[in-house]
This record gives sequence, C-alpha cells and structure tokens, in this order.
Amino acid sequence: MIGSGIFIVSADIARQVQSPGLLLAVWVATGVMTMIGALSYGELAAAMPKAGGQYVYLRESLGPLWGFLYGWTMLLVIQTATIAAVAIAFAKFTGVILPFFSAQGWIWKFGTFGPWTFWFGALGPYNVGLNTQNLLAIASIILLTWLNTHGLRVGSIVQNVFTVAKTGSLAALAALGAFFATEAARSGNFTGFWRNAGLHTMHAYPPGQGTWMIGTISLVAVAMVGSLFSSDAWNNITFTAAEVKNPSRNLPLSLVMGSGLVTGLYLLVNFTYLRVLPLMGDPAGLTPLARGIQFAAQDRVATSVAEVVFGPAGAVVMAVAILISGFGCNNGLILSGARIYYAMAKDGLFFKWVGKVNKHHAPAAALVIQGVWCSVLCLSGTYGQLLDFLIFAVLIFYILTLGGLYVLRVKRPEMARPYRAFGYPVLPLIYIAMAVFIEVQLLRYKPQYTWPGLIIVILGVPVYWIWKWRAGSGSRDGEAGEPAA
Repeated sequence: MIGSGIFIVSADIARQVQSPGLLLAVWVATGVMTMIGALSYGELAAAMPKAGGQYVYLRESLGPLWGFLYGWTMLLVIQTATIAAVAIAFAKFTGVILPFFSAQGWIWKFGTFGPWTFWFGALGPYNVGLNTQNLLAIASIILLTWLNTHGLRVGSIVQNVFTVAKTGSLAALAALGAFFATEAARSGNFTGFWRNAGLHTMHAYPPGQGTWMIGTISLVAVAMVGSLFSSDAWNNITFTAAEVKNPSRNLPLSLVMGSGLVTGLYLLVNFTYLRVLPLMGDPAGLTPLARGIQFAAQDRVATSVAEVVFGPAGAVVMAVAILISGFGCNNGLILSGARIYYAMAKDGLFFKWVGKVNKHHAPAAALVIQGVWCSVLCLSGTYGQLLDFLIFAVLIFYILTLGGLYVLRVKRPEMARPYRAFGYPVLPLIYIAMAVFIEVQLLRYKPQYTWPGLIIVILGVPVYWIWKWRAGSGSRDGEAGEPAA
C-alpha cells in the first residue's frame, strides 16, 4: 500500500479542495472505504484461499467472464501501469541524489506521438524511447522480477525489510506532527495551533455555487482519486493466498490490520503536513516552502516538510526514504500481481505455460510476462495517463466483488466461512454506494480519464469470447486426435 503517493498527492488534493478541513475529509473518506473493503474481503479470502485472490472471487460469484475482465484489466492497465509508474517515481527521486538519472538524458528517442483528440478528451503526447530515468526504472523492475522468481520466501523477505523501512519513515513524519502539537499545548496556544493548521476550516466549495451537500461532497469525491490511489493494493495479499500459512486466519488479519495501520499513518502524516505547511493561500512575502501544501515543489510535500524542519539535509533524507518506499511497494506489486495471470492460465483463460511454476514454486512465466509489459509501459510514456484512469477501473471491480459477496451468501450458503464480514450487509452496501457515487462524479468531471478505462474493460468482452472459442476448438481437436495416437 505504501508507495510514493502519500508523499506527493496531498498537494494536488489541496489545490482541488482549497480547504484544510476538506483535505482531511478526503483522507477520512478514503480510510473508511479502505477499512470496509478490507473487512468485507476478509470473508472471501478466508473462504477461498486460492492463488489469484479477487480474480477467484469474481469468477466464483459472478462467473468466469467477470474474473477474466478483472485479470485482463490488471495485466493491461491496473497492476502493470502502477508498477511502471512507481518505478519511474523511484528513478525520479534517485535523480534528486544522482542527477545522471533524468527524463532529459535520452539514450535513444524513437519519436513523439500524439496528442490524439477523442470525444472524452485528449491522449498524449507520448515521448517514446529510452532515457536514463526509465532505464533505471526498467532495471529496478528486472531486479525485483528476478528476485521473486526465487519463490515467495525470498520475495517476502525483501518485502518485510522494505516495509519496516517505509513504515518507519511515515511514522517519523507522524511523530513530527505530534511534536508540534505537544509544543503548542505546552505553550498554551493549542487553539492557535488548530487555527494555524487550518483544521477548523471546512467551507463549501466552490464558494457560492450549489449547496454544501451537492457541491462539497462532489468535490471530495473527485479529489479522492489521489488518496484512493495511495491507499490501493490493500487487497494484494489475497493474490498469494495459496502460499500463505493458515490462510483462514492470517488473510483476514493481514487485510484488516495492514489496512488499519496504513490508514492511521496516512491521517497522521496529513496532520503533520498541515501543521508544518499550514497556509492554504499564497500570501505575499512568504517563501515557497511556507506557502502551503499545494505549493510544494513538484508536489513533493514530504520533502518540503523535511526541508522546513531540518533544512536541505532533511530533504535528502526524506528522498532516500521515498526511494525505499517505492522500491518496497513495487516488490509487493510484482510479487502479488503475477499470481492473477497464473490463476487465469490454470482456468484456460491465458497461455498454458503461464500457469506453471518453477523449481522454487514461483509462477516464473507469469512474473516474466508481467515484467516485460511493465518495461514496455516505461518506454512508451503511456504510464502517466494510464494512472489517471486507474482508480475508475479499480473501483469498477471493487463494486463488483462486494456485490459478489451478497451473491455468494445466497448462491452458496453452505460454503465454509471461517470469518464472516463485519457489519454485513450494511457496511459493504455503504462501500458500494460511496464507490458508485465517486464513479458517477468522475464520469461527469473527468471524462478524459474515465472513458479510456471503461473502454479497456469493455474490450475485454470480445477477447474473452475469442479465447473461449479458441480453447474450445483446441479441446475438440485434441479429443479427435487422441484415439489415433
């Protein structure tokens, strides 16, 4: 879950909501959705501890078509584009320390393509080629893919080491906020502290337009794209379910405890951002660092906070922490994502050779095909716009999966459920309602980002039927040839 997003996206959210109170409201709403999702997925994970996670839940509840569409979208957009983008972010922050790694350091440039205009907006332009920045990104993907071909034990060791490091960096940021709050309380100026941080401000926006219920809630919904992206991947542990010890107990625990820990840290970190970079305007005479969250250089809020508190050295230390965070995040994404394509292959919905494991019991072929496509996305430059509509595609399948929870309760009441979703049926319904509302608002206000994601999902339907037809033809050919053999 913890990648580079939490260190960056609050700047863009602040620019959209223009209110410290609404900034926190965005993160609280995201935390509520994440926790409800984790509590609900715990039932599915405990009942079906198989490789593929969400792919399996959709297949078993709604049918193989929906499972395929999820795997198709994960391979083409969601998982691979996220891996590519995180790898590029890793290379970008490396460039802060080693300027050699730069997007302008072209080794080979094939050309610039686009922009292309459609009814929903423009795509491009894309600078296609190899520069020192995406070369490092690809190298990091290759290294992590190779490590994960050595089995879940090696991948989990890498994950645990980097998880401790990146969680520690977030905890340090949260501690800064606690320190400033404590100092304000000791000085007897706690009220002034809250006002200085702007936490009393939760005004309707846009000012004078619509009502609070319509204008402000819609604004929060649209602004949640960044926070939802930062909190995503909470369900990735379910992809490796077949390799987890005592999955009926450990999967629900890891979902709830992991999501709860990260959600709490994210709220505390944003509290720190507001305390150290409190002003939401652009007052004259102030340095860029003192202006507020939305004015952080290149949206690097965390490094701006560290620079304010500790000086330039603090920014470098924070950049290193973000590098560690991004590297650890990608290890988890690479480790878990390949299990989806492995599960699809076992179901006959992907190349058969992808459904095999190597001597380390790792889905090596699935890891390689994932790594190759991620590397192509790094070269193409399309990963940036792919990320813009990631959340729309992600929420489609979260809605469907939680809907499948209700379907399974009716269709398969006899299924063993070592853990039952807390708050069922109310909490999953709340999640679905919130997610549908966000999807509608994104279609209204960000069509250029949402329609491409929806189109990619829909394109998976004919691909599914073509694959089924080819698989059926192959089976008939094999059956006809067996007697002669």
